[in-house]
This record gives sequence, structure tokens and C-alpha cells, in this order.
Amino acid sequence: MELKEFQLNAVKSLFEAMAIPTRDIILKSPTGSGKTIILTYFMHQYIQSFPKTVFVWLTPGKGNLEEQSKAKMDKYIHASQTKLLSDVMTAGFEENDSCFINWEKLTKKGNNALKDSERTNFVEHIQHALNDGIRFVIIVDESHQNNTIKADEIIQYFHTDKIIRCSATPKGIAKAEIIEIPEEEVIAAGLIKKMLIINEDFPQTVTTDDQTAFLLDRALAKQRDLRAAFLQRGTDINPLIVIQIPNKSETLQDGVERYLETQGLTYENGQLAVWLSDQHENLDGIDAPNAATSAVIIKQAVATGWDCPRAHILVKLRDNMDEIFEIQTIGRIRRMPEAKHYESDLLDSCYLYTLDEKFTAGVKMALDKGALNACTLFLKNEYKDVTLTSEQRTMVTSTRNPQKALQAIVAYAGQELGVGTDKSENRTRLQTAGYELSENIVKHTLSGETATLDFAAADMNAIAVTEKLNTHTHGRDYHQKVGKIGLEIGMEYSYMNTIIRKLFDKNFKYSRKILALEPREVYAFVINNADRLRHLVREAMAYELAQMQFEIQQKSFYEFRIPQACLFTYNGEAKTQLIMKKNVYQNYLSSAAPRSMPEVKFEKFCERSDSVEWWYKNGDKGNEYFSIVYVDNSNRQKLFYPDYIISVNGELWIIETKGGFDRGGNSQDIDLYTPKKFGVLKAYLDEHGLKGGIVRNDATTDELCICMEHYSDDIGSDDWQVLESVLP
Repeated sequence: MELKEFQLNAVKSLFEAMAIPTRDIILKSPTGSGKTIILTYFMHQYIQSFPKTVFVWLTPGKGNLEEQSKAKMDKYIHASQTKLLSDVMTAGFEENDSCFINWEKLTKKGNNALKDSERTNFVEHIQHALNDGIRFVIIVDESHQNNTIKADEIIQYFHTDKIIRCSATPKGIAKAEIIEIPEEEVIAAGLIKKMLIINEDFPQTVTTDDQTAFLLDRALAKQRDLRAAFLQRGTDINPLIVIQIPNKSETLQDGVERYLETQGLTYENGQLAVWLSDQHENLDGIDAPNAATSAVIIKQAVATGWDCPRAHILVKLRDNMDEIFEIQTIGRIRRMPEAKHYESDLLDSCYLYTLDEKFTAGVKMALDKGALNACTLFLKNEYKDVTLTSEQRTMVTSTRNPQKALQAIVAYAGQELGVGTDKSENRTRLQTAGYELSENIVKHTLSGETATLDFAAADMNAIAVTEKLNTHTHGRDYHQKVGKIGLEIGMEYSYMNTIIRKLFDKNFKYSRKILALEPREVYAFVINNADRLRHLVREAMAYELAQMQFEIQQKSFYEFRIPQACLFTYNGEAKTQLIMKKNVYQNYLSSAAPRSMPEVKFEKFCERSDSVEWWYKNGDKGNEYFSIVYVDNSNRQKLFYPDYIISVNGELWIIETKGGFDRGGNSQDIDLYTPKKFGVLKAYLDEHGLKGGIVRNDATTDELCICMEHYSDDIGSDDWQVLESVLP
């Protein structure tokens, strides 16, 4: 099982949260982010580091979620030791168990687990485990559904000091440690659709005698477009329309069924399904990619845990009753059918059709920039012959090269810390940089008095608390710290441990060793300096290193042309809706979204600059967009999609925008790879006889500035010029 980078980051955050005293940990993960994969991987890794642990995973009642979750862990983690409630009742809890238990089997009236004998038996199993020194960690799945008195009563039996609560929409828990998986990272990994498109190509004023027919007609047309696009790719996926009707709306349901029958979708021919509390039709196999069912009727809530990745379109019908917006409903159409993007705006988006303004407002509030209005824009004729040479990876490698990573860490440590071949001098340099080189475990705390909670401003004394190293008891800490350092860059524990040993352990041969420590001293060094080492390793993968030259192997070239049409997303509620006349597409609006502030400023600059004849906003993923290949310092290939292609007095320029500099000259660019991207962009421009660079905003003068020859993170350097002086 290979986790995505954001999933590894979530595992790392869970480890960190387990080390602090807070009892409740909230894992807020968008639908489709692979929550089960994240948690099962974490459980497996945690049990390896902390034996005498038992995980108890509690799920809601319906849908056999506990069995699904157990099956996934058995599939992903081959050495896992999993149990259901029946197994626990037979054999009890044992060290390193991962137990999946249905809430309702413990809390719902009438279930056997509520009988005194059964409950006593269950509690006895818990008590036996506690007496044996077992520590319970509780995972509450879909926690927003089970924040009840009975649920809390069950949790109390385990005497746990850690509860991980999981939900896409968690309810507030006081004093909880919150781990939130950014939705944009799940999108970037290809697991969920890039965008939710609301009422695509609707007229400004909708006039219709039949709202149901109006919406369903557009949904069916979109479904046909999607189906054709999948088949054109040789992929047999039948996109599903989810039709949501209000509760207590039998008349509306009849209207939907009658209209769909006129379009050839009926229960009898298997193309229509229904999932209501008292009515189930054609649900078996509905989640299969090529299932015959093209539409399913549901009411306000969909059953928890229902995953149908081929669901692509939601039609939300309304009546005069107010309903609570349910983000889970939107989640049902956001998964990618094959957990990857198709590099097609059509297939990589999901679609909502509704005339319910309150529902639309709820969607936009919940998804923020992920829910936008959209329309199709067409390329102006005069730009159809613009061409560039685009680069693609010939062979995609998802793993890092440990040897290259080791070389990069050494080179970066030399560049940033000044370490070299003299071990004694290296020791001094590391100490000067703040590294702790004690042979014991050293922890830091504060002593003193303060009238406020601003400890930094108070007159406090720093105290170092020293604990004698014990390789047995601190071995787990070492294992955990090395694992976290590896997670920082997606490197397996065994490789990361070898890298650490080659750099610092005297018994591991390596010509460019930084320190030559005894094995027990390596334990102390890693435990004491884990945070510094994590930052060192992460940054070593990104920066341009003069000592290292990487040749990009196995890249391919193809002719890039500006796409003839694009799905244009915009903020329909923005007060300004000006048409940007220099854009290569017809009717490109100033309210284009999502856009970063540097992008907004640059687009306005292009419109008013006399030198800029036209401009094109490049996409950020997909073969249809312009890309350049680069590698990180572990030799893993990546694709760089520069933001803009513009024409300046007949010459093509390629521009990348980044976060600017604040009034103090401090960088606000969060992309560690900017120097590398500049390097490959400059090489590309030189090779093809083009111009361009990186554009950032200087807050001191509120001017856009451009760097074209040598990259610098100092806005005061001569490498930066005011953009208006270059492109008047």
C-alpha cells in the first residue's frame, strides 16, 4: 500500500497528536480522502512503536461499516490482527488487536450486547485487558452521528486517554486537537473531483413551466456527454445522476418518475433506482463502474458509508419547505471513479443542478472556492495556431531514490550549516545552529513568574531537564522519531534509518559523514533534535544545491496548443463582472476563480499594459496544459505548470506568479520548490529562445516585480525589477 503525500502527512500529524496530553483528536477529512487507509496505516505503525496497545474502532449502526473497515485493513495491512465484536466476545482483547465494533450492537435496545450477562461479559473483557497492562485507543467513525450519552458510556468503560473522532463534518468537541486534511491536497492527489460546477450554462433568467423537467433535462444531457467522453477514452464508466427530493414529497417523486420514463429510464429496464426508507429498487451492484442504472432517487440524507464513485451529477429538487443543507450529499458525487484525474475538465468536475437558492448558498459556504459557477469559453480564432513544446514525464516514478536523498541532505547541510569533512568542526557548527549534542535525553521547560499568558514577553528562565538514555525504553522514541522524519519526505522507515546512520553513526561507512557518534549517542541525537532534522530533510529535497547536478532523464515532448474550449469557472456573486478583452478566450470575466491574489493582480496588469498583446491562463494539471519537467533532490520527477503564457510585442513570454514580499521584505512564498522551478523555467526559455520569469508582489511599493536571470529571495537585490519597467 502506497499512501499519497497528504495521507502520510495526516499519519504524521496523528503521531504528533498522540504525544500531547489532549484526550480528543478530531480527524476532519473530506469524503473521498481515504480516511480508512490513513487510519489503518497509522494503527499499524503505532502498534509497532507502542506495543501493549489495542485500537477499538467504533462505527455507526447501519451499512455494516465495521465489517467494511475491517476488510479494508485486512486488505491493506497484511500482518494486521483484526477482530469484530463476536471475536472479542469469544477471545477477549489481546495485545496489538485492532477491533472493529458496531455502535448499535452495544447501545441499541433489544440487542444482545445490552443484556446484563452480555454487557458484563464485554466489560469483563475490557477489565482483563486493562489488568494485563493493555492501553486502549478509541477511534469513533462518523463521529457526528454518535455524540450521544450511550456512546459516551461505552467509551468510559475503556478508561482511554486518547479518542480519535473522524468525520467530514465534525461537531465541536471542547479542547480537542484538530487535524484537518486540506481539500485541495485530496484534489491534487486525484482522489476527488477538482471542482463542483453549479448550474452550468444557465441563462441569467430561467423561465419554465416545469422546473423538474428543466433540471432533469440538463442533467441527462450532461450524463450523455460524460458517458461519451469515458467511452472515447476506452473507459467503461456509466456516470450516475443522484436526484434528491425533499422529505414527504410523494407528488414530486411521481413527477420525477413520469418525466424519466419519457426519457427511457424506468425501474423495469434497470436504468432507474430508488433508495428511500420504505422503497428500494435496483440497488444491487449500483456502485459498479459500468452498472446499467443511470439515475437514483434519494431523499434528504444518503445512507452513511454509501460510496458510489461513478456518481457525477446531483439534481436537488425543492418544495416550499426549508431543509438543512447536508454536505454529505455533495460528497457522494465528488469521488473520482478510478481514484485519478483524467486530465479533462469535463470528467474531472462534478455537477449540481438546482433552483434552490438556499441549497446553493449552503454548497458555496461549505466548499468555498470548490463550488463555482461555470460556462464554456471558446478560443478566439487568431490564437489557434499558437504553439509551444511541452514536456511530460516518460516514466513516472512515485518513490524516492534513497541514495540521491542522502546526497541532497549532505549537500544542503553543507550549504545551510557549513558542515564539511572535519567531524570536530561539524560538531561545533551544529551546536552553534542549536542542535543538542548531549549523550542523554534533554527536554526544555520554563521557570519564572508572569501575570499574562505571554510567556515570550515575560522574564522566564529556560530549564533543561536531563534524563539518562536507556536504549531499551528510548528505542521506541527513536523508532518513532525516525519514522516521522521519513514521513516528512515520503521515505520508508528502513531507508530513513539507514540515511541517519550513514550521516551520524561511526559504525556505518560513508565518506561524507557529518558526525561519528556511538550507536547510543545516535539515539539521543535523533530524539533531541527530531524537529530540526525533519526540517533539514524536508528542505533538502527542495532547494537548488550548487554541489549537486541532476539530469532529468526520460522526459518526452509534444506540441502544445491552447485548448479550443475551456470550462471557465467564476464567482457569479462578484460585483465586478468585466470582460477581459486581451484574454485568448471569448468572454473571459474578471471574476475568474479560483485565483490567488498574485494571479488577480497579474491579470489586471496584462489588461492595462500596452506591451501585452494577449494572455493565456494555463491549467495546473493535465496533458492538455503546458508543462515543464523537473526533479526534486531525491530524483523524483515532477511537473511544473507555469501560470501564464503571454505575447509581448510579438514575443512569447512564460510567467509564473508566487506569493510576494511583506513590508519588511520577508518572503510570503510558501512553495519550497520555487528556486527549482525558476531553474527549469530559465533553462527552458534559453533553450527555446523565449523570455519570462517569476513575478511576485512587493508590499512596500505595491508593485509587481519580475525575476528573470538569477533567482533571489531578497526583493532588494538587483535580480528583481519592477514589472512595469520591463513591460510598460
